[in-house]
Amino acid sequence: MFDVFYSGIKPNLFAHEQSATNIEHARQLSRTRYFWWINYLTDYTGHDFLWEPVPWEADQTHVWPSQHQDNGGTCLVPRRNTVDFNRQHAVVPRIKSVPIVGIDHGDGLKISCHYQTRYISDYLGTLKRILSKVHEEYVWIISSVCDYSNFDFTWHPSEWQDRMLHVFASDDQPFGDTFYVHVPSFLEKTQNLNLLEWFETIHFVKDVVVPRVDMPIIHYTDDSLVPAVMSSSFSSPLAVFTTQKIDDTKLPTVSLWREKTKTIVPLTPSASTTIVPKNAISHICTQMYDYPYIDKTHLQDFPSQLQDIVFISYDEPDADKNWKILHDRFARAQRVHGVQGMEKALEAAADASTTPWYYAVFAKTKLHESFDFTFVPDYMQRPKHYIFNCHNTVNGLEYGHMGVVMYNCKGIKYQNQQGDFGLDYTLSFPHESVPLLSCYGNFDQSPYHTWRTAFRESAKLAYFESVNSTIDGAYRLNIWRSRAQGEHAIWSLRGAEDGVDFFASAQGQLEVLKQSFQWQWLREYFIKKYGNLD
Repeated sequence: MFDVFYSGIKPNLFAHEQSATNIEHARQLSRTRYFWWINYLTDYTGHDFLWEPVPWEADQTHVWPSQHQDNGGTCLVPRRNTVDFNRQHAVVPRIKSVPIVGIDHGDGLKISCHYQTRYISDYLGTLKRILSKVHEEYVWIISSVCDYSNFDFTWHPSEWQDRMLHVFASDDQPFGDTFYVHVPSFLEKTQNLNLLEWFETIHFVKDVVVPRVDMPIIHYTDDSLVPAVMSSSFSSPLAVFTTQKIDDTKLPTVSLWREKTKTIVPLTPSASTTIVPKNAISHICTQMYDYPYIDKTHLQDFPSQLQDIVFISYDEPDADKNWKILHDRFARAQRVHGVQGMEKALEAAADASTTPWYYAVFAKTKLHESFDFTFVPDYMQRPKHYIFNCHNTVNGLEYGHMGVVMYNCKGIKYQNQQGDFGLDYTLSFPHESVPLLSCYGNFDQSPYHTWRTAFRESAKLAYFESVNSTIDGAYRLNIWRSRAQGEHAIWSLRGAEDGVDFFASAQGQLEVLKQSFQWQWLREYFIKKYGNLD
């Protein structure tokens, strides 16, 4: 029988088998015309080790394939130099796996491993740390986030790729969590490497995919993603936070290679459904945007929750007409009528709402034809009010005054409970202006109603200009005092002047200025100055 050589772990098939560094080393050691090159991973049951080639193939190296590659690591090699390779032989199957190294991401390894370690920060550092303790030449690296129940660990690379880093995709993520590694070359090539992506020779295996274990789905009902995330214990490196049912939704696969790839991934425009990595917690203070790595390219086709619509009216002459316009277009709209005082009316609307926010539509405004109430709040920020623009039909200004406002229900109730609001109720809570035209401000309805709107807005503008003068604020106040059109235009100009005078007389006292919130006080102020004109 010919000599038999192997590298690595001893196959224990023959008493005379010898260890060699490689085939060339075995050729130097061999004392027979041919020698066998074998490995401990292959099933040699029934293999004919007495076989030798016909004379015209005597100078060829004969290679037996495995079920995975055309070179399964079994060869009959001439001791003298080879002139050619002959691969026309039957499959000799691999039945064993190289040792398995397990990386635990905190959710626990599900299969037995020869070595295991905790995942820390990124794969490069984790691999370098554990592989420095490994004595075998080749190993598998597996991760607790993947399901290996159908994975074939007998896989091996071709002879031309045996020094590469082989990466197996996790679902649709090519930068996966499963690796086949030649340990010595990996440690050598990563001594001064900063990113695993920069490894000299990476082979992304195309035809084998390893599924990820399903991420935990955490349902929450709050009006912000932040408290839901901050209060979660995170049993896995990633979790899905959602306010709705998403059980049948295909979710994107987030790469865990390093911190920058572990992105927050909103799946709806409002981000009410979002994939969040565990490591984001240490970055978040007041909003999810405190975390620097956010990927908004995976929005799914399930809609965000639509917020309720509440029409708020008191004594406005056009209230019924404007309500009909709104309700004919949006049957889900509700109406709150006759509640005296702005803060009380807004709280009554919050009580009527069944959603975390509601769109407040005010009775002196006519809904704009293009406004459709599809704007959604951003759950990645702290809760806030959203203010939409209104076109003022009396003086032509277009900004948030009289516009539709998406009010945060908890914010309304908190403000009223604390009484902690300034002269502009809406601006006293975190807020954001949205440059969408929502309505027309048709407040030119009677001398009193025209005066009342101009009085309240001009008093506020004068107050804000005294606190922090801005170009926009000064311009708007000047327009209120100098421009008006319509049947009751003079009352808009008078209301603006009276509002500025009222601000001056209050001498900056907020409690005095807040009297302008009360409809009865405004009516009495007007009658005292001008009489009952309506």
